[in-house]
Amino acid sequence: MMRRAGCAFALLLAVLGIAGTAAVWLVASAFGIVASGTFARLVSVAALLLGLLAVLAAVAAGRRLAAPADRLVEASGRIEAGDLSVRVPVRGPAELRSLARAFNAMTSRLEETEERRRSVVAEVAHELRTPLSIIRGQAEAIADGVYPADPERMAPILDAVRGLEVLVDDLTTLGLAEAGALRLRREPVDLAVLVHDTLEAHRAAAEATGITLGADVDPELGPVEVDPARLRGVLSNLVSNARRHSPPGGSVRILARRLANPPTVELRVVDDGEGIPAELLPRVLDRFVKGAGSPGSGLGLAIVRDVVEAHGGGVEVTSAPGEGTTVTLRLPG
Repeated sequence: MMRRAGCAFALLLAVLGIAGTAAVWLVASAFGIVASGTFARLVSVAALLLGLLAVLAAVAAGRRLAAPADRLVEASGRIEAGDLSVRVPVRGPAELRSLARAFNAMTSRLEETEERRRSVVAEVAHELRTPLSIIRGQAEAIADGVYPADPERMAPILDAVRGLEVLVDDLTTLGLAEAGALRLRREPVDLAVLVHDTLEAHRAAAEATGITLGADVDPELGPVEVDPARLRGVLSNLVSNARRHSPPGGSVRILARRLANPPTVELRVVDDGEGIPAELLPRVLDRFVKGAGSPGSGLGLAIVRDVVEAHGGGVEVTSAPGEGTTVTLRLPG
C-alpha cells in the first residue's frame, strides 16, 4: 500500500512538473516574452483559457468529492461524542457510496448493541431488585427483633440467595455465549440415562402438583457426543418450564430419536399446558422475554438456545394457547 502511494505521488509530481513547464511557456508566449508568431500567441492564449477552465472544473470536482468525505468526518466526530443515531447520505462516486453504506450499517449495529446493552442492564437491575428486597426486609426484621431468627424466617432469605445464584450463573453463561467463549466438554453420552436422571430430579415436585413425567427414547439411539452437564441443564430448564406451566393432572414428556438425513439427534420436550401467547412466540428465545406472571427471569430459553447452538444445533418452539408447548432441540448426530 505504501509503495503504491509513493508511486502515485511520484507520478503526480512528474505531471505537475510537466504542466508547470508548459504553463510557463504558454504565459511567456501569450505575452510576447518569447519570440513567436501571431497564430502561436492565439493558440497560447486559448490554451491558457482552457487550462484555467480545467483548473476551475478540477476545483469544483474536488469540492464534490470532499463534501461526502467531510460529512463522514463530521459524523465520526458525532459518534465519538456519543450520538449513535447519526447517518450520512449515500452520495458521490461509487467508492464513497460504498463507504457511506458501510458507515451507516456500522452505526446501525452500534446503536442496536447500545440499546440491547441498556435493556439488559435495566432487566438485570429489575431481576436483582426483588430478591434483594426480600433479603433486606427479612434481615432487618430479624435484626430489629420483629421476627426470631428461626428456620421459617430464614427460609425466604435462603430462597432469595439461591435465586440470585441462579441469575448470576445464567448471566455468566449468556456472557460466555455472546463472546463465543462458551466451552463444551464433549464426551459420548447415553441420552436414555441423561433423560431418566433429569426426569427423576423433577419427579417429586411434579408429583406434588399431580403432573406426570415420562420419556420415549429410541433404544437404537446410541451414544451422542455432547457436554453432559450443559445438556442436562438444558433439559432440566425445559422440564421445569413445562412443569410450571402445566395444570394439575397434566403431563410432561421427553422424546429422543435419531434422524438419518442429515444425521441429527432430535430431543423434544412436550407438555399439554397453557401454551405460549401468539404475540410472544416469535421472541420466546430472546433474553428477558417472558409471559405475564411468569416467575422466571426470562433467561432460561435464551440459555437453551445458546447452549444448543454452541453444540452446532438449533432450537424450535411450537405452541398454541391452551394446547401445550413443544420445544425441539436438534443436535449434530
